[in-house]
Amino acid sequence: MFSRVYSAAIIGIEAVPVQVETDVSDGLPQFTMVGYVTAQVREAEDRVKTSLKNAGISMHPRRVTINISPADIIKTGSRFDLPIAIGVLAADGKVPEEALEGLMAVGELSLSGGVNSVTGVLPIAVQARQMGIRALIVPEANLREARVVAGLNVIGIRSLEELIDYLRHGVVPEDDAETVDTALNEYDVDFCDIRGQAAVKRAAVVAAAGFHNLLLIGPPGSGKTMLARRMPTIMPPLTLEESLEISQIYSIAGLLKPEKPFMGTRPFRAPHHTMSAQALAGGGRIPAPGELTLAHRGILFLDEIAEFGRSSIEILRQPLEDREIVISRTAGSFRFPASFLLLAAMNPCPCGYYPDMNRCHCTPRQISMYMNKISQPLLDRIDLCVECPSMTFEELTGEGERGEPSSVLREQVMRVHEIQKARFAGTGLHFNSELPAGRLEEFCPMTDGAAALMEKAFRKMQLSARGYHRIIKVARTIADLAGESVIDVPSVSEAICYRSIDRKYWRM
Repeated sequence: MFSRVYSAAIIGIEAVPVQVETDVSDGLPQFTMVGYVTAQVREAEDRVKTSLKNAGISMHPRRVTINISPADIIKTGSRFDLPIAIGVLAADGKVPEEALEGLMAVGELSLSGGVNSVTGVLPIAVQARQMGIRALIVPEANLREARVVAGLNVIGIRSLEELIDYLRHGVVPEDDAETVDTALNEYDVDFCDIRGQAAVKRAAVVAAAGFHNLLLIGPPGSGKTMLARRMPTIMPPLTLEESLEISQIYSIAGLLKPEKPFMGTRPFRAPHHTMSAQALAGGGRIPAPGELTLAHRGILFLDEIAEFGRSSIEILRQPLEDREIVISRTAGSFRFPASFLLLAAMNPCPCGYYPDMNRCHCTPRQISMYMNKISQPLLDRIDLCVECPSMTFEELTGEGERGEPSSVLREQVMRVHEIQKARFAGTGLHFNSELPAGRLEEFCPMTDGAAALMEKAFRKMQLSARGYHRIIKVARTIADLAGESVIDVPSVSEAICYRSIDRKYWRM
């Protein structure tokens, strides 16, 4: 007999529907699997046969052929165990074939007949809803994750016995899965915790408002990491659409928490400096999302960026320009989104205290070698470079007014985002940082004084074309914060200041 059941393969960050076709016929007993499957999928043969046996289901020794189509899409992982078992049961007459109509299934089988959780259930559930699937069968451990997608009938099972009861008699297993908490934008830190550092906080607001990359330079203990971890609190609130997009990426990476299978805040990724370039970009024979993709719609924080390997740092160049990363392997090309705000922090020298000659004992050569770990092409892609000076005792312990809370700063950022939304309506652009060079004159008009100042800065600072364009984009954001429709001299002056700090250290 022949049977067919739907399942899904994960390609990059997308769930691609596939059909698991099963044929059980007379002949020499064997189990054949075709359809461009990896060794992980082929292992399903032993898991399915042993699970059926231990679940008390006797199978006649017959020829079993499994085809997972389309055959030009590589299939990997253990999520095909369950649809293969359903196909074998239906083709052998153990369950009615009509029960498979409009059915999709994913899940891994244990040898005892139980059903184990798998990754990527959320994007599969989204795909099932788009296809109009009648019912999606998932492991009970993935039930809450699948139910994040509204308007989809999801059945969670714990064992093959529950699966057969559902397919034969329509008995839906009882579950105690609670309603998924989809609360968004709840943070346990706030910008008001940061004392002093007014210039640094101003730069953070500019960066968040225009989605500009930011580099913080300062001695140890000056608050760089503290500020970085509070950056998500002033960014625009996460929408349901963005949350679902981010949650699908984390589902494929297996990083969603069972108790809350939903991303309610913007990602904040802070990989250690020993991370390899492959882990940063997304590696493996079948690439999985790397840190650049896990930071999508959020912040990638590289603390002590000068300590990262040169190859890891330089791999940032293309994603910072294109907002995506394409990884090519023999199995095909995989496209991953990477629209993140780069937030980096570093010391000004190996010991961290330059230019304080009372504490810094580094030689000029040591300082130069340390700073030159960050190449000029990468610096050109960083819009704002800000010094974080050491805190004074009065700033640290004083009883003066605390800084503005995140809610107030977020209102400023949101106001600028509304301006950008109206400005770029119908263009496909979202932020000032995304402006292509060819459209700067259209969206970034300047006063005569501002244009003259930009010309003077270009010549004196020996800017590259990219650096020149990025100053204009930052000036556009600063003008938006001030409510100005035309970029004026103060906006350009402030934007130039954010580009001049790096000259202090890289051109000693």
